[in-house]
Amino acid sequence: MTARSSVESVFREERGRLLASLVRRYGDLDLAEEVTSQAIEAALVSWPVDGVPAKPGAWLLTTARRKAVDRLRRDQAYAARLAVMQVDADRAAPAPSVRGGELPDERLQLFFTCAHPALADDDRVALTLRCLAGLTTPEVARAFLVPTATMAQRIVRAKKKIRQARIPFRVPDSDELAGRLPGVLQVVYSVFTEGYSASSGPDLLRVDLASEAIGLARILRSLLPAEREIAGLLGLMLLVHARRDARVDDSGAIVLLHDQDRARWDRSMIEEGSDLVVIALTGGAPGPYGVQGAIAALHDEAEDVQNTDWEQICALYAVLRVLAPSPVVGVNHAVALAMRDGDAAGLEALDELSGEPKLAEYRPYHLARGELLARSGRTDSAISSFRYALKLVGSEPERVYVERKLAELVSDRPTPPESG
Repeated sequence: MTARSSVESVFREERGRLLASLVRRYGDLDLAEEVTSQAIEAALVSWPVDGVPAKPGAWLLTTARRKAVDRLRRDQAYAARLAVMQVDADRAAPAPSVRGGELPDERLQLFFTCAHPALADDDRVALTLRCLAGLTTPEVARAFLVPTATMAQRIVRAKKKIRQARIPFRVPDSDELAGRLPGVLQVVYSVFTEGYSASSGPDLLRVDLASEAIGLARILRSLLPAEREIAGLLGLMLLVHARRDARVDDSGAIVLLHDQDRARWDRSMIEEGSDLVVIALTGGAPGPYGVQGAIAALHDEAEDVQNTDWEQICALYAVLRVLAPSPVVGVNHAVALAMRDGDAAGLEALDELSGEPKLAEYRPYHLARGELLARSGRTDSAISSFRYALKLVGSEPERVYVERKLAELVSDRPTPPESG
C-alpha cells in the first residue's frame, strides 16, 4: 500500500472521529475542518519518508491538535478561548452522561449537535453528512436531489447559523433527545443510502459507509432502547444490506432484485433485521422506518419475485405515503403496483408523479419508467427514458447497466422498411 493510499484509507476510517473530537475540544467547526485537512496534508509529506505510524489515527489527531493550537496562538480573535483552554491539548473534557451512561462515540455527540432545532431540517442533515460522514458536497447534493452549488450554499449557511446563534457543541439533555432523534436518524439513513448506491465512483456499493451507518444505529439503539424507530431503522438497513453480495456480478455490473441469487443473501442479517422490525411495529403506531423495514422483510423472506407478497407491500407503501409523503416513496409505490396490477398500472402511477420537480433529476424514476415502457412494448419511449437516465448516472456500474439496456432496446427495435 502506498503512503497516499494509506492516508486515504486512514482518513476514511478516522475522519468522523477526528473531526468530532476536535469540534468538541475547540468548539469551532471551521477550525476543526481546517486542521483536519492540514493533518492529512502533513501525513502525505511525512509518511512517505518516515513510514506509516503504528497508530495513524492517533498521529493525525496529535498533528491536528498542534496545528489548532498554532492557529489559535496566531489569531487574536481566539485569544480568550486559548486562555481558557490553557493549551492543554492532550486532555479531553469528559463526555456528558445520558440516562446514566456516557455516549461511547464522539461522532454521535456531534450528530445530535448538528440536529439542533435552530437549524433547518435539510441544513442539519447536509452539514452532518458533509462534516461527520465525510461525503463530498456533490454526494450530499445527490442525496437531496439538488444542484451541487445549492448544497454548498446550504452547508455554508448552516455553519454560519451555528456561529451566529452560538449553538453549543454538546450532547443534549435527556428531555431534548426525543426531539433531536428524527434528524439524527435521517442523517444515519442518508449515510447508509450513499453506501447502498454510491452517487459516484467505480463501484456500486460503498460498504464502508453502509457499515458505518449500521454501526451508528447500533450505538443509538444501545443508548435509547425504548425508541422503536431506531429498531426500525437498524432493521431496515440490515435487511437491505443483507443483499449486498448479490447486487453486483463478478464484473461489478448491477444485478437487479428479480435476478439476484438469493442464496447469497446474508440469512443471519435478515433474521436479525426481521426481529428488529417486529419490535419497531409493536406497542404503538408505526413509524416510517418500521414500515420501510416491513417492506424490506417481505422482499427478503420471499422465495422469488413472483412469490413476493406484493399485495401487502402495496398496502405498506400506501401507509408510508401517509406517514412520510414524498415523490420518491411514490416511485417505489408505483413499481410495486406494477408488480401487483401490471405494467400499465405502474406507468399510470409514475405518470401521475411526472410533475414533481424533484423527480426531474431523480434517476430511479426514469429507470423505472424505462423498464415499464420496455416491458409494455413501447420501445421508443423506453429508449428516451433510458437516455435521460444515462445523463444522471453517477457510478460506473450504473452507467454500464443503462448503456446495456439501451443497446438491447436499440437492437430489438424493428428496422423501418426502405422507401421507394
